[in-house]
Amino acid sequence: MKIFYHPGFAAPLGNHIMPIGKFALVAKALTGTPGMELVEPEPVSETDLLRVHSREYVQAIKTGEPLELAESQKFPWSPALFRSVQLTNGGVLAAARSALRDGMAGALVSGFHHASATHGEGFCTFNGLIVAAEALREEGIIQSAAVLDMDLHYGNGTALLAADRPWLHALSIYGNDYWENTPHRDVTTRHHQDGPNHFSVPIVPQPSGDGAHLLSLLEKNLPWLIQQKKPDILFYQAGADPLKGDPYSPLSLSADDLRARDKAVFQFAKGHQIPVVWVLAGGYSTDIQVIVDVHVNTAMVALEVFSAITPPRHKQG
Repeated sequence: MKIFYHPGFAAPLGNHIMPIGKFALVAKALTGTPGMELVEPEPVSETDLLRVHSREYVQAIKTGEPLELAESQKFPWSPALFRSVQLTNGGVLAAARSALRDGMAGALVSGFHHASATHGEGFCTFNGLIVAAEALREEGIIQSAAVLDMDLHYGNGTALLAADRPWLHALSIYGNDYWENTPHRDVTTRHHQDGPNHFSVPIVPQPSGDGAHLLSLLEKNLPWLIQQKKPDILFYQAGADPLKGDPYSPLSLSADDLRARDKAVFQFAKGHQIPVVWVLAGGYSTDIQVIVDVHVNTAMVALEVFSAITPPRHKQG
């Protein structure tokens, strides 16, 4: 299983709530694991970005002008930012190409699901999920794609971009609402206007615990992704931020619950013979090792489900 990582993924953010160093720590933890190969991706081109994002926005990220637009995703702008996000988006695209060949691949980046066509939001600069899908479609490699977003936060940018792409289906199962660059912890206060090809499912905290409830939501809603047509590829955004104890999470989900979530997703994709590329989304615990452990588990479960190799159980911490 190829996993795409580049040291250049880490933009210089300074003291920021986004734990940008986690991707290097995940890469270090996975290095040498039998059945896994870490590969450096190439950056995406401006042409790739412009299929999804406006020229004004791409230029703002490249030049820093206007600064308000260049920092719309809540990152401090620097000249290094553009190269960094070209590489992170390149990681998603390279992993997608590999998944189409091998059935499964991963990228140690986020999916950037809050970014829309004209601006960024929520630590998401360019929407790597849609950038990758558009590049593959432009080349004639795929005709359709699906996104399963299981970050804690609703994938508002992906939903907006899906709305005028009928060949793309996006399912967001979330524990925090997200709109106008702001998270909303109580998912019972509003619900989004879903469309024929973008659908959202809030996770309402349960008195009896959220692990079994999450798996029941997956069992009920995953078939929506193939209801009209089986996609040529599935992009899976595996967030660490639904974890109990994350500062944004109202949910009582353990690391084992998230591992079971990942296994259910990968078994669904394998059972329906859908190539799947996974990426690593949010996680904001003050203990970065807790986040790293969740992400490493995603990689280990992917390998376990899609190969004959049973990887060693990851030692937490």
